[in-house]
Amino acid sequence: MTLNGWIQILVYCGILLLLVKPLGGYMHRVFKGDRTLLSPVLVPIERGLYRLAGTSEKEEQHWAAYATGMLLFNLAGFLVLYALQRLQGALPYNPAGMAAVEPELAFNTAASFVTNTNWQNYGGESTMSYLVQMAGLTVQNFVSAATGIAIAIALIRGFARASGKSIGSFWVDLTRCTLYVLLPACIVLTLVYVWLGIPQTLGPYVDATTLEGAKQTIALGPVADDDADEKQHAHRGKETRFG
Repeated sequence: MTLNGWIQILVYCGILLLLVKPLGGYMHRVFKGDRTLLSPVLVPIERGLYRLAGTSEKEEQHWAAYATGMLLFNLAGFLVLYALQRLQGALPYNPAGMAAVEPELAFNTAASFVTNTNWQNYGGESTMSYLVQMAGLTVQNFVSAATGIAIAIALIRGFARASGKSIGSFWVDLTRCTLYVLLPACIVLTLVYVWLGIPQTLGPYVDATTLEGAKQTIALGPVADDDADEKQHAHRGKETRFG
């Protein structure tokens, strides 16, 4: 390995160590339901989501109910993402006029994103419309990551409450992780990426002529927020793309 490689590893490890206490303390307060810097803005949204879901922040679940809720939620996410891909050609926000994704590829992609694997056996710019990327893939980038974190929190509670009958609420953990942890990080990274010039638009692809006179189609779209969402989930498996 080169010297530059070792320096990058050391810098990365150093940043992780520096973030352990502040980020760990922040997440501890979030999942306990304590007040945080973002509470004045996010608490009304959080409570509104609980009302829509017919639950409460004080609800506690047995591990079986917690696991059932998690499985049903992700099954619904799989079906929605699969349907979005199969109906892509008839849905809006498809300026490139992309056709429906083939059944096998749609199934593979839906299963991959819902399980937080993110195996992408396609070229995103030539396969997925803006709507599928935003309402399908990006949503799963959030909720699949939040599901994994929620399960980890529930496992910790299970050890800490050895004699207890509940391990928290999946819906509360999922909501708090998304609102207080993943979404703020994504917003900050998106703004940085936009500042650096990465596209964030719903406009159509642009046809350009190169200096050699060749024609080239430049893919645009909501790229900044998608990349920010991908980069923030350091716990995810390595993303593999083909095509």
